[in-house]
Amino acid sequence: MAGKAENRQAIEKVGAYHEACLAQLIDSVGEALDRYRAGEIDAFAMDEVIHQYHNAARKLWSFCWAGSSSRHRVAALAIDDMAARGEPVDWWAEGATRRTRE
Repeated sequence: MAGKAENRQAIEKVGAYHEACLAQLIDSVGEALDRYRAGEIDAFAMDEVIHQYHNAARKLWSFCWAGSSSRHRVAALAIDDMAARGEPVDWWAEGATRRTRE
């Protein structure tokens, strides 16, 4: 039973992390959309932001959920480790393409 309880805790931790990171990614899109509406960036730049969001969200999902059920525990341990070291993953940067990095 301890295994099921640990897995449930890991799933909850990973779920909370996933949601928090998604919120940050969505905020980045919202800021860009505000800039687009204000005429500060064009439709092509906005499209790049949306593409970067898609890439970042996909990589975040893979980190959190891809693989077997034991993957949740591994992801939860990685989340704890990143927090302890003060080195979170910058998912927005992870979603950047070569073009958006330039």
